Amino acid sequence: MKASSSSSSSAFHVVPKYFFLSFLLFTPLLFLLLSSSSSSTSTSPSLPPDIKIRPGYSSYDSYLQRQLNKTLNPKLRQIWRTRDWDRKIPVFSSFFLRLQSDHLLSNSSKALCIGARVGQEVEALRRIGVSDSVGIDLVPYPPLVLKGDFHSQPFPDDTFDFEFSNVFDHALYPARFVGEIERTLRPGGVGVLHVAIDKKADKYSANDLLSVKGLISLFRRSEVVRVRKIDGFGLDTEVVFRKNKKKQGSRFFFSFFQWR
Repeated sequence: MKASSSSSSSAFHVVPKYFFLSFLLFTPLLFLLLSSSSSSTSTSPSLPPDIKIRPGYSSYDSYLQRQLNKTLNPKLRQIWRTRDWDRKIPVFSSFFLRLQSDHLLSNSSKALCIGARVGQEVEALRRIGVSDSVGIDLVPYPPLVLKGDFHSQPFPDDTFDFEFSNVFDHALYPARFVGEIERTLRPGGVGVLHVAIDKKADKYSANDLLSVKGLISLFRRSEVVRVRKIDGFGLDTEVVFRKNKKKQGSRFFFSFFQWR
């Protein structure tokens, strides 16, 4: 009986020891899982201080609904198809023609316009000879604009030679917005973003960009070609970048946290 009692006592002391060790090993993993499953609208820890996410979104669905409130507004859609159509297409054409003259865009380019609403940018590209052009938006406008969320583009990797957007301020996840452009651009492809620096955009904007450095810091697979001042319907800066031809190393941990 004494041997049995001694064995039981030894086992009693061993079990808490292994339980404590398991707890120490499991706690960090539990912390990571809880962190990654936190609210979808939380600010990414990798977001630079030059980009501020606007508060007020309780979920990604609430963010999408707010964007749709603008995109589906019948009065706005009528303006975009009429008065704005005639006013904006010549301006977009002039931007694209300059990019052509600088050999950053060609008639053979496969082009994408992101957040294109009713497709003014797409029409401008087609008018200057870039016939293989299409846009994406939450609400499609065929044949110029397909349905798509710019946080998760509905295209395979390395699809486009050229991508343009003037809706960076509407991105709830700016790094993801840029990451999707880099993913779907072909190596050597060109991206062009028109942004407003250090000033409030419209009430539907999801972020404020305080410095162009904040935007540039989001590039993981691209190099800046140029930054210049423009007059683009309230947007004052054009950032042109080119995707690297050589693939970068794995960024597993960045991707894991950023895309949650």
